[in-house]
Amino acid sequence: MFIGQIKLEKVVNKMVEQKEIDNKKMDEVKSEKPIAEIKDTEDKAPVKEEKKTEDKATDKKDEAKKTETKKAKPVTGPKRTEAVVNGRDLRISTKHSVAICKFIKDKNIDVALAQLDEVSKMKRAIPMSGEIPHRKGKGMMSGRYPLNAVKAFTMLLKSLKANAINHELDLENLKLAGMPNTASRPMKRFGSGKHKRAHVQIKLIPMGSKKKK
Repeated sequence: MFIGQIKLEKVVNKMVEQKEIDNKKMDEVKSEKPIAEIKDTEDKAPVKEEKKTEDKATDKKDEAKKTETKKAKPVTGPKRTEAVVNGRDLRISTKHSVAICKFIKDKNIDVALAQLDEVSKMKRAIPMSGEIPHRKGKGMMSGRYPLNAVKAFTMLLKSLKANAINHELDLENLKLAGMPNTASRPMKRFGSGKHKRAHVQIKLIPMGSKKKK
């Protein structure tokens, strides 16, 4: 009985040793797998980064080409020979606007502005027809000083001059032409009357041109 127990112990010890060896081998195999995966990821990562850099480079090239094409295409179009300004629903008399349009007709814009400035200072009268008091001046029998209408016209003429300068027009070779018209007149309070309203269109046209009848 004693000898049999010794043999069993030896067999058991051998089995335990083999299990330990097998476990060690399994641990080594498990530890080797993640290392291989890490190596694979390290090998793959630079490829993705290279692709991203290439995509960015192509995007930059496309943007540069677009900007070049935008800069290369000059804005082409017919050169303007006239400048126009429109005044809508101005709070002025239509009769005064007609007289001022006749006063500035075929004049240089700078001369017209200077003369309207004199009118605003009551140094020059605008010729008008009808039962109106007489005024001093060459070729003028009767006239008035329509200050509100002169203010509106000076504003329009200044904007017209800025428009012409913006389009690079030669102001010396251009003359003024105005076209007044009646606008819708709203009623006053309690229907006691109507307010004065007028539409005015002023143009800068070449010297030699004439209006179409």
